[in-house]
Amino acid sequence: MNSSSAQRLARVLITTVSVAYSLIGLIYFTSGPFNGLVASVAVIGLVVTHYLNMRAGLRGERPPLFPLTVVLQALATYVPEYLLPYGWSVLSAPMLAGTLLVFLPLRWSGPLVGVMTLWDGGSIFAWSTNPVLALFYGLSVSTTGAMIYAMVRFVRVTVDLSHARAELAEAAVLKERLRISRDLHDGLGRSLTAIALKGDLAARLMDRDPTAARGEVDELVQVAREAAQDVRRVARGYRELSLVSEVDRAVALLESSGVGCQVHLVDAALPEPSEAALAWGVREAVTNVLRHSRATTCTISTSLTEDRLRLEVVNDGADHDGHESGGGLTGLAERAAQAGGTAGAVATGTGGFRLTMEVPA
Repeated sequence: MNSSSAQRLARVLITTVSVAYSLIGLIYFTSGPFNGLVASVAVIGLVVTHYLNMRAGLRGERPPLFPLTVVLQALATYVPEYLLPYGWSVLSAPMLAGTLLVFLPLRWSGPLVGVMTLWDGGSIFAWSTNPVLALFYGLSVSTTGAMIYAMVRFVRVTVDLSHARAELAEAAVLKERLRISRDLHDGLGRSLTAIALKGDLAARLMDRDPTAARGEVDELVQVAREAAQDVRRVARGYRELSLVSEVDRAVALLESSGVGCQVHLVDAALPEPSEAALAWGVREAVTNVLRHSRATTCTISTSLTEDRLRLEVVNDGADHDGHESGGGLTGLAERAAQAGGTAGAVATGTGGFRLTMEVPA
């Protein structure tokens, strides 16, 4: 049930109860002109104040003149008791009980409603000497008040749940946007960098070595196709990567760009989240080497310690553009955390740069 339906249901039930008690009061206490006038004024005061209180309660607010409206409803509930034949408060007290439970803390409203229940039940018993009748009317005060309170709380909880669902939906959309942004950065960054490098190399080789230039163009086309596949994976949410295949692509790209590469990988079966995180780590590291450093050598290695696998990508050209804390490494740290690991990047003492990741093995 949505919040609008819950509010309509609560309004119908509370209004039905209020109208029923008010009509009974008018019918019962209009035996003469004076009683009819007093009962009519009392019903108007009772209905108006109860309406204002419940309208605000269903919205999760207090009435504009609070606590005056509660005081006026209490006066409309008990003052006519002394002007009309006995029994007015038995019909008006249940509505007041609901108002007290809605707007006052339960540590105060609970005892007050209990006193009202005993008061009306005891008065009915003193008037009629019928314990069953006294019990019925006495309990009607607390049960009707509890029903009104439950309906108001039901509406408020429904509204809160609707707001929570909306916030969760917005958070899910934001999370998906962040995922797409991160995946596009991590996935396309390497490919676009490779396309630019190979395009420049092909342009330089075009005149003096057309055969080599054609080879670079062929590789450029292959990288562009891989980039298109990356875009499709991002759009579909597929991010399954292989560490070995990503390292192979990284070696080929680095060497074609004039960066010597050494690889030392341990043979270890990894959980899928760890495998994907390390593959993204290699991709981000190679992208940074090509974009932001003047490296001539790069080493990619993994080591296994107990239940953790550590990845290190070290190059001899420090990040001279200051990108070590950029969005790519931030996204990489998020990926590592999702896999239960950590990631970091620091400059080495020899003028190089080291990216590390540790994930569960």
